[in-house]
Amino acid sequence: MSESVSISVTGMKCGGCENTVTTALMASAGVLSVKASHKDKQVNVEFDPSQTDLESIEDIITDAGFSVE
Repeated sequence: MSESVSISVTGMKCGGCENTVTTALMASAGVLSVKASHKDKQVNVEFDPSQTDLESIEDIITDAGFSVE
């Protein structure tokens, strides 16, 4: 069973930023899919809650250099 979450993220300014966030999240165990949009300032993540959680996902985004709102 997977869960999906939409996270408001500031600091993404281009496709490269989207790729940075996507790559960082996809390297994490339990993350199944990522769709980042700098235009919408959103990151949509599908994940397995038995392997990761929202707090960990937000930490990865922050560690990649972006801010979670």
